[in-house]
Amino acid sequence: MSSLKKRNSNSSAADREEDRRATERMLSPGGGENGDFNRSGKAGDMNPKTNAEGEGAGAGGGGGEDGVALKRTITLVNGVAIIVGTIIGSGIFVSPTGVVREAGSVGLSLVVWAVCGVFSTVGALCYAELGTTITKSGGDYAYILEVYGSLPAFLKLWIELLIIRPSSQYIVAYVFATYLLKPIFPDCPVPETGAKLVACLCILVLTFVNCYSVKAATRVQDFFAAAKLLALGLIIIIGFVQIGRGDTVELLPENSFKGTNYDFGNIGLALYSGLFAYGGWNYLNFVTEEMIEPYKNLPRAIIISLPVVTIVYVLTNLAYFTTLSPEQMLVSEAVAVDFGNYHLGPMAWIIPVFVGLSCFGSVNGSLFTSSRLFFVGSREGHLPSLLSMIHPSLLTPLPSLIFTCGMTLLYAFSNDLFSVINFFSFFNWLCIAMAIIGMMWLRYKKPELERPIKVNILLPVSFVLACLFLIVVSIWKTPVECAIGFGIIATGVPVYFVGVWWQNKPKWLLHSIFSTTALCQKVMEVVPQE
Repeated sequence: MSSLKKRNSNSSAADREEDRRATERMLSPGGGENGDFNRSGKAGDMNPKTNAEGEGAGAGGGGGEDGVALKRTITLVNGVAIIVGTIIGSGIFVSPTGVVREAGSVGLSLVVWAVCGVFSTVGALCYAELGTTITKSGGDYAYILEVYGSLPAFLKLWIELLIIRPSSQYIVAYVFATYLLKPIFPDCPVPETGAKLVACLCILVLTFVNCYSVKAATRVQDFFAAAKLLALGLIIIIGFVQIGRGDTVELLPENSFKGTNYDFGNIGLALYSGLFAYGGWNYLNFVTEEMIEPYKNLPRAIIISLPVVTIVYVLTNLAYFTTLSPEQMLVSEAVAVDFGNYHLGPMAWIIPVFVGLSCFGSVNGSLFTSSRLFFVGSREGHLPSLLSMIHPSLLTPLPSLIFTCGMTLLYAFSNDLFSVINFFSFFNWLCIAMAIIGMMWLRYKKPELERPIKVNILLPVSFVLACLFLIVVSIWKTPVECAIGFGIIATGVPVYFVGVWWQNKPKWLLHSIFSTTALCQKVMEVVPQE
């Protein structure tokens, strides 16, 4: 017994000595952390030869195949599932009415859906060039950091962290919960408290899956992406049957453009609504470092996914119009459910089930990519260093996943989520335009960079002009919301200067930060990326 106590005592003394030495290293002028954020303050090497050398290299150029790093496990099929599964959420099933409301007619609505698909495909092709030139995960954030520097990238990350990612994830989880509980409450609204509890449970379950295994998360994504396409395929087949029967008055050439609204602002808002439904086409760029053969599979996944989603969206809306008039669609609470009730009779329950599955898959894809965004933000020095640590046996970014989950669950206490998201529609397109302008700037400034994909210059130029059009329309039509959005973005500036820019923090503060980080490391059993 005495020998056991002696060993324990020696072990405790060794642990204390190790902590003391680590603290001294951190607090020394040349030490590692110098604040609550790592402060690399700049982007790393974006040359593919150094950042992603070899097909099996670890993420971020840090560590080889044997090091503790996020491994390259995402295949072409997984990449397609991430894009398709993230784009196709609840919107196309529940409320594809924003386009109809602003366009005014069946014909122009279908044109807008097609134009939005082409527009998203052009943007995705530009991102294929960006993703194979700057081979880091993080998407828009990584590209803005590389071209524009630390502060603009931090503001992008700040809004994604604070509002865009967690609120959108919670909303989709809430829609999932509503459809899951609806059969239990067929004749009355689903209780809000019950829906919130189920939404939170959905987020917790998917966070657990993502923490447990990258492969498990991608398999979930593959399955639910296939389920979404199956559901929309059923709707499309029913639509073609209706067209074959000929009872489609709204689709006749003489009727299809009746009531069209040609107002410049309304067309812009119709495009906004359509593009919102295509949101997620750039999400695969957030996990570039985890893709197998990203130079091949990133552009291939984009080229496969976007045309598929565009065709499915246009044909789904065509199918809706075979049964529902624009007026009926505008008053419908869930367009796909009304469509299913009309055609499927006792089997109409299939549509709500598929809506729920679609939402579940979208939450999974968003959690997966959001955690990588915060992981990269920490690695680049804009978030606490804990968020860039990895579980050594599971090889998943456990802290960033738990952080993403926690931020999302906070929105269960909010009662007005949609108005919050509306403040930042313009900001999303501003950041995308900045990234693609940066791509053109890199062509001019660094022509020597390896570019496995190089799109025609007309594509990025036209895309940026279209983004500027969307930004102008947003500010013109919703000036108050945009002003509030700018105000919230500005709150990130003092946070940046205190957390990132301020290097000479007091030693007591650094010691507290280190102790907290070390404690969290021990609790979660995570280590820095090698």
